[in-house]
Amino acid sequence: MLLLYTIGIKLYNLIIWIFAFFNQKAAQFILGRKQIFSQIAEKVSPNNQNIWFHFASLGEFEQGRPVLEKIKSLHPQKKIIVTFFSPSGYEIRKNYALADGIFYLPLDSSKNAKRFIEIVNPEMAIFTKYEFWYYYFKALHKNKIPLYLISGIFRKEQIFFKGYGGFYRDILKCVTHFFVQNEESDLLLKSIGLSNTTISGDTRFDRVFENAVAPKQLPEIAAFCAGAPVLVCGSTWPEDEKLLTSLAAKYLDWKLIIAPHEIDDGHIQSIQALFPQAIKFSDLKSQTPGTESQILIINNIGMLSSLYQYGKVAYIGGGFGVGIHNTLEAAAFGLPVIFGPKYSKFQEAKDLIAIDAAKSISSNEELIAAFEHFNRNDESSIAAKKYVNSKQGATEIILSSINL
Repeated sequence: MLLLYTIGIKLYNLIIWIFAFFNQKAAQFILGRKQIFSQIAEKVSPNNQNIWFHFASLGEFEQGRPVLEKIKSLHPQKKIIVTFFSPSGYEIRKNYALADGIFYLPLDSSKNAKRFIEIVNPEMAIFTKYEFWYYYFKALHKNKIPLYLISGIFRKEQIFFKGYGGFYRDILKCVTHFFVQNEESDLLLKSIGLSNTTISGDTRFDRVFENAVAPKQLPEIAAFCAGAPVLVCGSTWPEDEKLLTSLAAKYLDWKLIIAPHEIDDGHIQSIQALFPQAIKFSDLKSQTPGTESQILIINNIGMLSSLYQYGKVAYIGGGFGVGIHNTLEAAAFGLPVIFGPKYSKFQEAKDLIAIDAAKSISSNEELIAAFEHFNRNDESSIAAKKYVNSKQGATEIILSSINL
């Protein structure tokens, strides 16, 4: 199985290398890892008190951020080393001020893991939610470096819990302690003999609460909204955007802010084709007074978490693809949320539906019905905000157990 795993990593790298010729993200994935060890060695000293945080992408970074920032606040002498697997995280957070070094994670191999651990020499490693790299986990274990998984979540369908999943269960044995989101994850780990667990909850609640308390103010957005009710559409994909045309046409007194998941020129142009009267954020300042548009397209990255403060209802994209994106950022501001049918892997989505603070839709008719329900039901807004507030505290539970 280890041979197949190693071949799989090499094959993945080859596929990404081929895609790099015509795909920007794939190109960033390859170019960002060129001479990566020289980059790391230039910025990181193995003699420092280094704490290594690894994140798959941007969502996991925001999830683990409360723990990172609390550690840096309590122990400013410690150096925070951050790695990302995906360009989506690295390219947006490569200048994050509280990290002492931010890098792409070299691909998982025996040689790379050994060299990375030698250069960084972390006193501990903290992984958020998932990503289980065999060689890195083994190298940490061999060097007796504590490895913590925070905001972990497991499902019975995962390979760890199958009869043929022994190789992957072996990877989990390298984790010093699991801080998991729910009881189901705790019981699943115990079912395969891993009792080094704590049900801490999800650190995302701490992060979105902090953001809602002191959001970044966006004067251009406030001016665009001009007191009108606003539907904020976050992380949308083409399937979502096609549905949203029906709302824009039916509710002309509402403003729509569309923040797509991908902002390449082709996608932005496809949104403009659906909404010919829309204006891009980059053109907002040049808009002629008296010609204000109903629809704003956000053609940059990094604003979404602050956009929700201007909304009354949120639509969250991804539910017609691999799964919905972050619903909690909107709920923290008291916005009830609407999303597509692919939400079964997200406990918070199920919870929000149960308290009438969210609805899943599959058609134009269902979208309009959900929108009208939330438009006239203020209790849903109260429930959304109360739910987020009640789930805080994971960061403190984790830090009280980690030996710093």
